[in-house]
Amino acid sequence: MNRHEDERSLHEACVEGRVAYEGDFLKVRRDRVRLPDGRLAQREYIVHPGAVMVVPLLDDGRFVLERQFRYPLGRVMIEFPAGKLDPGESGLRCAMRELREETGYVARQWARAGVLHNAIAYSTEGIEVWFARGLTPGAASLDEGEFVEVFAAAPQELDAWVRSGEVTDAKTLIGLLWWQRWQAGRWCPDWRPTDDTYQASSLP
Repeated sequence: MNRHEDERSLHEACVEGRVAYEGDFLKVRRDRVRLPDGRLAQREYIVHPGAVMVVPLLDDGRFVLERQFRYPLGRVMIEFPAGKLDPGESGLRCAMRELREETGYVARQWARAGVLHNAIAYSTEGIEVWFARGLTPGAASLDEGEFVEVFAAAPQELDAWVRSGEVTDAKTLIGLLWWQRWQAGRWCPDWRPTDDTYQASSLP
């Protein structure tokens, strides 16, 4: 029996599904499911459009980071730049757009690190992680009501903030971990040049 056949014994089947709440950004579903043993249970989860996160690397080896107030936690968080996908938008194009809009930087090269699912028990959100290098500074173009402080920090500084508990954002922790694996020679990113036509047409 292969792995996929073995996993069938763990599957849950939707018996009845409905939208419990739908806002401007998120949708909450409440489904009844049939468990592997035949019993019924309820599953509540958030439907998310997906997102990207960028690990921007300056030529001097520092990261570009952001400080942003996150209302659910009631505190300012240190994070890598990130944002949600627009309908029909590819991960790379979203990464280019978010980096430019939030920080003003554009990058000459990009490499896709992978995807993380940061809340698998209650959200469909998947976050594509991209490395960006060859950065050129420019003017940010934040969304209305968005307040972000952009700054640069050495990898050692970010690592120390993670160790002390100052940085707890899951996607940022993963971005640092995957960057460390690349630097240790365990991963070999597939770098690609920037889509210059897209960058030029997207500049404000």
